[in-house]
Amino acid sequence: MSSTATTNQGAHKSPNPFSWLTENTLHGMARRKALLGYLFLAPTILGILIFTAGPVIFSFVLSLFRWNVFSPPEWIGAVNYTRMFTDSRALTGFWNSFVFVLFAVALQVALGLLLAMILQTRMPMWLRYTYRTSFLLPMLMSGAATAIVLGYMLHKEFGAVNYYLGLLGIPQIPWLTQPGWAMVSVIMSYLWLATGFTMILFIGGLNNISAEILDAADVDGAQGLTRFWHITLPLVSPTLLFAAVTGVIGGLQVFDLPYIMTRGGPGDSTRTAVMVMYESAFKNMEIGYGSTIAVVLFLIILAVTAGQFGLSKRWVFYQ
Repeated sequence: MSSTATTNQGAHKSPNPFSWLTENTLHGMARRKALLGYLFLAPTILGILIFTAGPVIFSFVLSLFRWNVFSPPEWIGAVNYTRMFTDSRALTGFWNSFVFVLFAVALQVALGLLLAMILQTRMPMWLRYTYRTSFLLPMLMSGAATAIVLGYMLHKEFGAVNYYLGLLGIPQIPWLTQPGWAMVSVIMSYLWLATGFTMILFIGGLNNISAEILDAADVDGAQGLTRFWHITLPLVSPTLLFAAVTGVIGGLQVFDLPYIMTRGGPGDSTRTAVMVMYESAFKNMEIGYGSTIAVVLFLIILAVTAGQFGLSKRWVFYQ
């Protein structure tokens, strides 16, 4: 009887198809998979080390030297940093960059969200395609090409903008020749160039909102600003954070638009920190001083980005 039970138990046991794999074999396969993963990541890691981390470290090293390319570098320690914090032109460049970011990024995010919400409304298909194309088309143009075209359009005497304003009885506006208007012109050009990308981000964020949540809001009678403030805005807050972070990083590094449109003028009213860095390093051949401005700008961007992510815990909500 016992032998029969034993035989039946053995008959019910299924053979292990992986019994031929030893523990060492499994570890070897895991190592090979990990190695294959690292090989796929290697080009990206090398690219970051060579083209991002390497220049940052090299710039910090150069900021401690006086170097004009034609003579050997001369160690001067923190002299370049002391000079930068007493250089009125450099401080003006940083201030202009902050002003530009404050207005340009705020308007970019607000307009991008507004345009994305308009696209979510009911409209004929042909109008939807026309609407999308009109705002996405500027993304195909480079910043330099945009600056050249808009520079001609905003010319005080011969520009198309003042021409049509004149037909409406509005006097000519010194778009590029008066300090206040010059910064406004650069900000408007930046918005025309960058708002389409922000609109795409918010279209994706709005499409990710659960239909059940929106239906529940309709049942509760949430409409208009109440629905936007308490339902839509919290649910697109992750997209809002991403748009704000990328917008601030790009805004603090703006160079091509003010450089081509105004050359930093009139005076220093549109001269940004990156323009001061470029002029110091490549026009005045003060590579060490230009590197100092680059390092300080990098640290500011790093601190602002860290601050944005730190504060995001209070207002960003994930579904």
